[in-house]
This record gives sequence, structure tokens and C-alpha cells, in this order.
Amino acid sequence: MKVLVSDPLSEEGLAMLQKHFDVDVITGLSESELSVKIVNYDALVIRSGTQVTRKVIEATRNLKIIGRAGVGVDNVDVEAATEKGIIVTNAPEGNMLSAAEHTIAMMMSIARNIPQANASMKAGKWERKNFMGVEVNGKILGIIGLGRIGAEVAKRAQGLNMTIMGYDPYISKEKAQEHGIKLATVKEIAENADFITVHTPLTKETRNILDTEEFNVMKRTARVINCARGGIINEDALAEALKSGRITGAALDVFVNEPPKGSPLLECDNLIMTPHLGASTEEAQVNVAITIAEEVISVLTGGTAKNAINIPSVKPEVMRVLAPYIDLAETMADVCAQLLDASYEKVEISYNGEIAEKDTRPITVAALKGMLQNALGSRVNYVNAPALAKSRKIEVIESKSKTSGERASEIQIKLSNNGESVSVVGTMIGDEPRIIGIDGERVDIVPSGYMIVAKHINRPNVIGPCCMVLGKNNINISGMQVGRAAIGGVTIMTLNVDSEVSPEILEEMRSVDGILTAKLVKL
Repeated sequence: MKVLVSDPLSEEGLAMLQKHFDVDVITGLSESELSVKIVNYDALVIRSGTQVTRKVIEATRNLKIIGRAGVGVDNVDVEAATEKGIIVTNAPEGNMLSAAEHTIAMMMSIARNIPQANASMKAGKWERKNFMGVEVNGKILGIIGLGRIGAEVAKRAQGLNMTIMGYDPYISKEKAQEHGIKLATVKEIAENADFITVHTPLTKETRNILDTEEFNVMKRTARVINCARGGIINEDALAEALKSGRITGAALDVFVNEPPKGSPLLECDNLIMTPHLGASTEEAQVNVAITIAEEVISVLTGGTAKNAINIPSVKPEVMRVLAPYIDLAETMADVCAQLLDASYEKVEISYNGEIAEKDTRPITVAALKGMLQNALGSRVNYVNAPALAKSRKIEVIESKSKTSGERASEIQIKLSNNGESVSVVGTMIGDEPRIIGIDGERVDIVPSGYMIVAKHINRPNVIGPCCMVLGKNNINISGMQVGRAAIGGVTIMTLNVDSEVSPEILEEMRSVDGILTAKLVKL
């Protein structure tokens, strides 16, 4: 077996690999060079420098696993790897403590203006009055995202005698209280916290989670920190808030574009910046290297990868039957989670017809992944989805029936919480996935792109005005489904649209007389 290491890796990780395989370390390869070099390797180990594009993956012949010594896999075409049966794995916990410690270091630095004072001293100045700071003792720290890193930050901040407010839709109030954290909304954190730090993955739900609206309600003494992912905080809005004095300061380790050349953030004297150093400790680099070495050794010797990002390879005859339903279930659960628009305590997955006679465990795992991915992003995968659901005390109920509806095989997924629920029914028609029911209403939807799902009263002069709202805002409708109900009854309308719809436009749709709810689903 041959392993190519194309980015710098710690000696500890290399030594482990060299005990089992023929290892080549060749760094700095371009896309074309890597496409030629990769042909005969069984594993590829990378960090953030190597771009594993579709061109590179299509050039492989023997590649079985791509191991990313770190968390993010933005530099890997996971879809192309999955299509070719190549496992993509990462090391999600190896740099956890380093990232938490860097967050605390950044918080202390902006509290005491340490970088600015250091620069002043080295310029030969003595400007004590210019760098008056604040204590963190007794201050409120708002943590957006209470996963492993967020929880470690909270633990350290409590040691500094700080009060912790936290936002995470998938953490129960009881669990938060066990850790001494008061759950709050993002707006409540923005209004009350003295320091705010973000620790969520970058998803469509968390992108720009701190934006102009949030900055406008913050204390003028507030300070903001991002050591997670660029894009969670709107950089333009942050720059404006810093320049105008709307907030006192900020500290960023990550950026939308790295390096952030030409960014207005570079003009802000009350901002401190580090070049993505959250995982840059000797200990973290050893940890992630060892984790990835263990993953590669396991896979190449016939085992599994516990941190697999995509579907591990299965027998071709099994995949031919299950693959369409795996994708369908993941999409259905994603739709369910977006429509419920809240945390959930129970998921019910029903298999009806021919699919009920198969081994549906991989399909259930895919549904759990789809359900959780909006909140957790790339950290949730087909291996850890059940464990993540269990850790959030989400009850998972499966049922099977050989009897189905109009189709040979149907799947129903239902999410519930505090008396509220959303259910979606799906099937395969040929090779095409279809959603054929939402909350008991018959529909026929090819799930893709952007969809608006609206509950409305079945009477005249409701659908037209609703669609006119989209028209006047230049939103093109590419498809429409309207449910049937008695006149005056409640039914569902689904609209396929060609572009994203802003919260303001959705609110305008909800203001149409007869429209009860209108939610955007993004796939």
C-alpha cells in the first residue's frame, strides 16, 4: 500500500504510517502535478494547503481514502470522492483545546489592547493612557454554538468568573444548566453580552448570524470574537460597526477570504487579527496527525473510518438498492428540520412497502444526518449522526410495514417537539427522488434548489396576491403545487423558485390575508 502526504505532517503521524505503508511526502503540488502523481496511491493525507479537486479525484486509480489532518474539508470535492467510492475523513477533535485556548487569548487581548500596546512600545512610544482596558471578571460572555469547542470556552471563561449566555438550538435547557450556561437567543446575546464569541460550523443557517441587525442592538462596549469559520460574522457589517464606534472592538482568526486582501477590516484599528492560528499549536498538530494516521491505517487494513465525512464504500449490489433511498431520506429529513424551524425531541422514520424488507439502517443514519446537518454542518457524518442525536436526547423511532400507498416503496419522516410536528413522505419514481406528502397533504415535488412551503386557507384571492409578492421582487416561480381541501379549510402550497428569498419578502408573503405560514427550504 502506498500513501502520499502532500502537506506538512507531524513526525508522530508520519512514523505511524511508515510502520505499515510505503509513504512519500511531496508538498507544494499543483492541481496538474497532483493529478499525475496520485494515480498509484492508495491514500492521500492532506492539511489545508492541498486542493483535492474533481480533476485530481478522477485521475485516481487505487485511492481508497483522503485524510484531512484538521476539521474543515472545504479543499476536498467530497461529492466527486463519494461518486468514486473514496472515503473522506477528518480529525474533528484534535485541535479542540487549541481553538478554545486561542479564543480565550483573543478575548484577553481585546480586553487589554495587548497587540496595539505591543506595537506602540516597539515603535519607541510609552502611551499608557491610550490603551486603557477592561476586566473580564464579572462580565457576560455570549457563546453562539455550544459544541465541543464552545463548551471548552465556557469552562475556561467560568474560571475567569464570567457569566455565560449561550445559543444552540440543539442543546436542551437542562444540559446547558448543568454546565452553568443560560440559554438565550442570538438577539438576547447581542443585547446583553459584553463579549460574544461564535463556535458554530459555517452552514446556510449560521452564515452572517451576526449581521447589521445584531450589531445595532449591542452595547457600545461590546467586543466580538471569531475563531471558528469566516462568514459566520458578516465582515462588512462588522467593519462598519467598528469604524462607527457602534461596538468597541473585535478579534478575528478566520476570514471569508484568506488572506483577507483588500478587506475593509484591515482599516480598523480596534480589530486584532491572526492568520488562522486556532489549530496552530504543537500539540494540536500532533493530535490531528495521529488521528488521521489511525484512520488511514484502519481503512487500508480492512477496517472503518470513524470520522468519515461521506458514505463509506459498501458492496456494489447493496449500494445499487440502497443508494437512491439514502439520498432521498437525507433530503427529506433536511426539509423536515427546516420546516419545523425549531429544535426537536423525536424523529419517527417509517418504511412502507418493498423498502421495508431491506436492511434500512444506512437509510436511517442518512435521515439523522440530514436532520442534524443544518445545525452542525460538516461535523455531522454518516458515522457520528446516531451518536450526535443520542447526545442531544433525540428519540429515534423506526417502524416497518410491507403495505405501502400508491408507490412500491415509501418513506415517512416526522419530527416532533412540544406538541408541534412536521412530516414528509417520499418515494423514488424511476431514478428521481420525489416528495409526495407534507403534513398529510398530497404533493409531488422534485426536491432541489429553493422551495417555499406555505400553509393557507383554501379560498379565492390568496394564491394570486402571494405570488405577486414574489413577482414584484423579481423572484421567478419555476413550479407550483397547491393542495386540495374544502373551501375555507387549510391546505399547503409549494412554490419552486429560482433564487433565494429574503426574510423580508417571506414576511410580506405572510401578511397576505389567508396565508398562515410561509417558510423557505434551501437544498
